[in-house]
Amino acid sequence: MKRFVVIFILSLLVLPAYLFAAAEGDLEQKILDMSNQLEEMKKELKKMKTQESFQDKRVSAAEEKASDVESKWSWLTIGGEYRFRIDSLKGRVGEYMQYSPSASYSVPNYPMPGMTTLFRSTPVEEYTAENDSVMFNRFRLKLNADVYENLTVASRLSMYKVWGHSSMSPVQGSYFADRAMGAFDGTVGYVPQDNVLRVDYAFATWSNIADTPVWFSIGRRYSTQGVPTNIRQNTDKIGTAGVAGHLIDYAFDGLTIGYAPDIEALPGAYAKFCYGRGYDSGFNTDVPGSNVTKDTDFVGLFIDPIFTDDLNIELQVVRANNIFDTLPDGGVSTNLGDIDNFGVYVNGRIKDIGFGDLNLFVSGAMSKTYPNENLYELDFFSMDGGTTWTKGGYGLLYDDGDPMQAGGQGNDGHTGSSIYAGARYDIKKTGTKVGLEYNYGSKYWITFAPAADDLWTSKLGTRGSVYEGYVIQELPGTPVSKFGKAFVRLGYQYYKFKYTGSNNWIGEPKEIDDLNTTDPAGTQMLAPLKSAQDIYLTLDISF
Repeated sequence: MKRFVVIFILSLLVLPAYLFAAAEGDLEQKILDMSNQLEEMKKELKKMKTQESFQDKRVSAAEEKASDVESKWSWLTIGGEYRFRIDSLKGRVGEYMQYSPSASYSVPNYPMPGMTTLFRSTPVEEYTAENDSVMFNRFRLKLNADVYENLTVASRLSMYKVWGHSSMSPVQGSYFADRAMGAFDGTVGYVPQDNVLRVDYAFATWSNIADTPVWFSIGRRYSTQGVPTNIRQNTDKIGTAGVAGHLIDYAFDGLTIGYAPDIEALPGAYAKFCYGRGYDSGFNTDVPGSNVTKDTDFVGLFIDPIFTDDLNIELQVVRANNIFDTLPDGGVSTNLGDIDNFGVYVNGRIKDIGFGDLNLFVSGAMSKTYPNENLYELDFFSMDGGTTWTKGGYGLLYDDGDPMQAGGQGNDGHTGSSIYAGARYDIKKTGTKVGLEYNYGSKYWITFAPAADDLWTSKLGTRGSVYEGYVIQELPGTPVSKFGKAFVRLGYQYYKFKYTGSNNWIGEPKEIDDLNTTDPAGTQMLAPLKSAQDIYLTLDISF
């Protein structure tokens, strides 16, 4: 028993030491493990620091490279535009006589009793023309380059097409000269065509010549979408590069020489002379029957005594020499004479009226024709029912298709006039803009604006009245691109035509209400619309 007690006591004394030794061994192992883990963590941390340092170097190198690229390409500015558009078109054609090369319309006792005269005319009853829904895509790409300090090149490529078509046929019709023959030189990119990206304009400008306020520009000129047509387009006015949209809306190949003096009493004042080639006649020879046409050239003088954001006044004089008898690429056969145009334009902005700003404008213009005796010739009539057809035709705003006028009679010059006025109220808080416009053209009014952004025909060349109202809503958001802008435009146009031949200088304008299905003296080449309307919606995005 004593021996058990002694052994038990000795066991109690030895056991804590053993346990302590065992615990000390585990602790040392744990410390060793932790030390190993710490070393591993140190290695990982070192590795991470190395990677972070490498990454910093890569980022720094990338930033330096990006800065270098930006510096290298800072001379080039890239931008563009996209537009979706949908229109609903409806027009009414009155009764009339239509020219037809195979027709033989008989008129007994004309031009005197006992005689019968045949005309190349066919009676057409009144009818409606409409396209309930037609949609479009338009894309433009801008590239502007700074070459020298005072030398720049500006260019724009454009594509404009109808959904589901590679032609203008859904909106072409046979109603107006500026649309009936489709796209042509000067309207490419402005009327629907196909999905090919073509050069709209490309020109070079040399500014501050010899350290004077003189500039010179040459190339495919920016002579479209000028003031005040930019107001309803919700675009900035072009500035000294543009021309007045009331007289010219056409992409010309030409040049400009301008002068912009610094006159305190006339802020922004400038004057410029413009020249453009509208048609090149090509080779002329002395071979009988060869081409005898002349080049068609346009010259203009534009004076802006005041050119600021809140007030703009412009005076314009334009002359078209040797105007062609058909479109430049359509087989010109002769020149019909000359046309002068004169215009004055005033635009003002009144700030902070109610909820926003009010833009007002008025533009007045006059045209004067100087016809020669050349005609757009046609086999037009045969007297006394014979088989020999006499050539009649159409001159510069006069006819020569009547037996009583045959021989180049009636080719006097004519004066026309036009007025164009409008207003747009801009609500600042909501980005909403509401506009109204009206224009009227007289019987002999003629302008040169076939590239206008109107589907039926250029409204500013209308002989009669055009009413237009629209609402523009800017889309909210913070622009990311330099030229970032997006808006929706809903509008309505109503045309009330009084005379035939809007936007056409060939033939005598006739009062539409006087046309009928019995008198071939009123024979028309194109169907005379009495009225037309266009309800349109666009989504415009600039970048």
